[in-house]
Order: sequence, then C-alpha cells, then structure tokens
Amino acid sequence: MEVTRFQSLSDEELCQQISNGCREAEDELVLRYGQLVRACARPLFLAGGDSEDLIQEGMLGLLTAIRGFDLRRDTAFRTYAEICIRSRLITAVRAAQGGKHSPLNHSISFEPPLFDGTNAQLFSIVESPEDVIIGREELKERLDALKGQLSELEANILPLYLNGLSCGEIAKQVDRSQKSVDNAIQRIRRKLAR
Repeated sequence: MEVTRFQSLSDEELCQQISNGCREAEDELVLRYGQLVRACARPLFLAGGDSEDLIQEGMLGLLTAIRGFDLRRDTAFRTYAEICIRSRLITAVRAAQGGKHSPLNHSISFEPPLFDGTNAQLFSIVESPEDVIIGREELKERLDALKGQLSELEANILPLYLNGLSCGEIAKQVDRSQKSVDNAIQRIRRKLAR
C-alpha cells in the first residue's frame, strides 16, 4: 500500500479521491484522525465497556464522516469529522446507559475519570460547526488559564495527552519515563479537580 503519496494531500482532496473509489486515501484519513478519535473518547465513560470500545465507536464515527462528507458544502472535513465522531460516541454512551445492557452497566472502571462533574464542560458535546469553533476557543482559554498552575513538565505533557497520545508515546516525546509521565498526568487531574 502506497500511503506516502497521499500524505501531501489535504483532507478534502483525500475525500475527493475516496469518492472516486480510492481505498488508500481512506486509509490515510483514518491514520490522520486516529488521535482525534482517542482525544474525543478519552473523557467519556462507557458503562459495561472500556476505552478501546469507545475508540472503536469513534472510529466508526470517523468512517461515517469519511464516507458521508459532501465536498459541495462549505465546511472543513475536520469539523465534520469531529461532529460525527462525538455524535457516535455519545450515542454509544447513551445506549450503554439504557436498560438493554443492564448486566454490563454494573461494572466499575479501574481508571479514575479525567474530569469530575464540575470540569466536564471542557469537552462539551457539540452539535454544529459553530459550536465546534466556539468550543475550541473556550477550551484554549481554559487551558491557557490552567497552564499558569502547571509545572514545565506538566505543561508539556497536557497538550500531548489531550491530543490522544498514550503515556508511552508522550514519554518518548518528552524524553521521560512512562511512570514519570503517568505521575504528571495524575497531578494535572488533581489540579483540574480543584
């Protein structure tokens, strides 16, 4: 598979290639947006499932966006993809909360939630492209205010973590041990909880 020739194309150009039946262009978009899927799934909890189940649901939302993107509309693919991913994730979470899977809903996560109820608005559910843009601006403002409370290491780790990188991937980028990165993430969570 020759994905490298597609790396220089924009998302919208890749969508054009996909509409012409090119599977390699679809693979390139899936690679590009894998971290966005993980970032969207990270603050959510799926009763009866784990984070991989949410990521899988988010990937289905991404595929829906890839196959349903209309080039004639005046919108960026990234905005459309984020809306499709978040919608799919929310649908999965709501379905898990219903009575259909009640035996599975009594499981307990070993991971503490990233945000408690007071900070959940950092990653609010968006319905329109305007809400996505406003949400990004509000998130940037809140993160800028938080950065004054973080150490240099924590400030370097936070954007990587929010972009969906795992502790191992972050550790390689900041040249620290995985345990050091995990400890920094736990400190960031405590500061956010305050």
